[in-house]
This record gives sequence, C-alpha cells and structure tokens, in this order.
Amino acid sequence: MPCRIRSRFSVTIRCAAMCAGLILVLAGCASRPDAGALAVSTLQAPGATTHDILVVSTRERDDRPDTYFNGERAKSIDFAEARISVPPNHKPGNIEWPATLPGDPKTSFVPRQAGFIDGQTAFTSRLNQRLSALPPSQRTVFLFIHGYNTRFPESLYRFTQLVHDADFEGVPVLFTWASRGKLQDYVYDLNSAAIARDSLEKTIRLINHSKVERIVILAHSMGNWLMMETARQIPPSDRRKLGRKIERVFLAAPDIDIDVFKAQLKRIGRQPKPFVILVSRDDRALRLSKTIAGGKERVGAYENDEELAQLGAIVVDLTDVEATDAAHHSKFSQLAEFSQQVQKILSQPGVMEGAAGRETQLGSAGNDLGSFISSTARVAVTLPVAVVTAPINLATGNP
Repeated sequence: MPCRIRSRFSVTIRCAAMCAGLILVLAGCASRPDAGALAVSTLQAPGATTHDILVVSTRERDDRPDTYFNGERAKSIDFAEARISVPPNHKPGNIEWPATLPGDPKTSFVPRQAGFIDGQTAFTSRLNQRLSALPPSQRTVFLFIHGYNTRFPESLYRFTQLVHDADFEGVPVLFTWASRGKLQDYVYDLNSAAIARDSLEKTIRLINHSKVERIVILAHSMGNWLMMETARQIPPSDRRKLGRKIERVFLAAPDIDIDVFKAQLKRIGRQPKPFVILVSRDDRALRLSKTIAGGKERVGAYENDEELAQLGAIVVDLTDVEATDAAHHSKFSQLAEFSQQVQKILSQPGVMEGAAGRETQLGSAGNDLGSFISSTARVAVTLPVAVVTAPINLATGNP
C-alpha cells in the first residue's frame, strides 16, 4: 500500500508540474476567440488591406452566427471562403485581435465577407477563376496547415498574417482540420490530424489539377505530422507527379517524434526539392510536447541541425530570433516578412538540390543576405539574433 500511495503521489506531482508549465507557457490565452469571433465589419478603414482566403476543412460546421466551424470532426470535407482585412497599423509577425466584436478595421483584423462554398466542384471553379485572373508568374497556391490547439478563427487570422507579411500575390488556401483548440485535447487533436490525412491528400490533388503553376506548402506544429503522413501514404509515382508543381514544403516547428520523422523520410525517400525545416531550440511548447511523449525529441526543437540536413532537409534555425509569443512556438510567423529574401537564398544554385558542404548565414541587408561559407555536410540556413527593423534589416548580433 505505501508503494502505491507513493507512486500515485509522484504521478500527481508530475501532472501538477506539467499543468503549471502549460499555464505559464499559455498565459494570456484566456481571451482566445470563440463563437461569434468572425463577425463581419462594414466600417471604412483607409489604408487597410484585404486578403481573400479559400478554406478547405475537416471541421464540423457550427450553426452559431459568425462562427462557421468548430473543433468537432465533420463526416466529409467542406469548403468556405473569407475576406479578411488587415489594419494599416499592423506590425509584421503579429495578429491585431479586435477588442470588441465586430472589430474595427482601422486597428484590428476583421472579416469583410465570409461564407461556405457548396462542394468540391464549386471550390475548384472558384480556385480556377482566381488563378486565371492572374498572370502565369503569379499562379501560385499557398497552402497552409495549422497545428495543435488551434481554433478556426486563429488559423484563419494567422494565415492572413502570413499572406500579408509575405506580400503573397497568388491564391491562399487554408487547410483547417478538427483541432478543438483546447490544451487538454492533445490526443484528440492528434487523432483528428490522422483522420484528416485522406482529405489533405485530396486537397493537394485538387490544387495540383487546377490551373496552378506552382504550389508552396507551409505546415506548423502538429500540422507537420499530418503533412508528412499524407506525403508518406501517396504512392511514389504520384508523389513525383505532384512534385513537379510543388515548389517548396516548409515544416515550421514540427511536433513530430524524431524517430517517427526519420521513418517518414525513409519511406518517402530523398526528394528533388528538400523539405525546409524551421527549428528553434527554445520552443517551450515543443519542450512540453516532448514531456507528454515520453521524453522523445521533437523535430522542431532538435539540436542536431547537421543530422536533419543529412536526412535530406534544409534547416532554418530560428533559435536566435527573438520570440513574440510566450511559448516561442510561432517564430515562423516572423519569417513571413522576409520570405522573398529566404526564397532568394533557397534559389541559389544547388541549394534546393541539397548541395553538400554549404551553409548560408543571413547577415545584414547590405551584404545581399550574406554568402555561402563551407560548413555542414548538407545545407543549413541560420537566421540572425533578431529582426530589428522593417522591411529587410537583420542583425547578426556580432559587434
């Protein structure tokens, strides 16, 4: 009996410690958006910018006004669209949430229009209409897959922020799966991601068969597990066909067991265009995920950049970038402002093909973002200590 009591007591202590850590990490999240958060604003806002987002979802529709989707699982794939306004006072990397609803477009992100799209055929038609209206050089689809503990408005506004800060000119498509947006529902979210694999594959195929010229995919946190599992299940011949249009796959802060990731890469095989992994060793959310997962390292906080590169990836190390969120889990959002410069680095001859013996160090804008220097067996891209001014002023931290 004493042993059982001691064992239960120690488990209770560990659970209490984890809960305390989670509370600290997610401090300030009490005001997260809930039902009605997507109330449309019709107020005028000179200088505000709107972005039209197409939405593919495995979430259940929500009948409550101005809500659209909740965190439960739908029986089939669904589609929607939204026009989101970004305020003129927007700071890159941030989301200016409205203090009251409906929000004021002069100071916060607000919906201008939103609604469901009636089925796959209508969605494909809408996608092709928008692509056809662009010159061929801009017929790019940006597909975003959010992570764990993410509510629908959060995924929509985060994606809008990325699109806005990156000055993206193509067609943005949000893939939003059934995350409940509750800290305690990690396992539910992981199972929801597993259920969404076929729908994500279907979405990628739909986009690939549209009038798109190029596809860029960005997954965040647990969304990377969904992305990698989807890639793993696609037959090799089909992966090669899809790869002709997929220009980049960015894996931001992947919440994936490192051993699982190695197995996924082994199954997928080396790709002509390597995955680009955004890591940060001070990611507190992934530190907690590691604890939940029995102490197994998560890819997004993995300390051995060289090993990841040797597995066939390009590594972007964000450890020295100053975080704007308490969990240090959303640094990727700060990178959007510099996406064109990063793309320029990745487009250097040999980089996307995984040229050996190179490392890219991003310095100040004055030296054209640095030059290649000999280093690791693969490619590593290291960002500076902080983004100190906009739009392209990077500090290396060196005197």
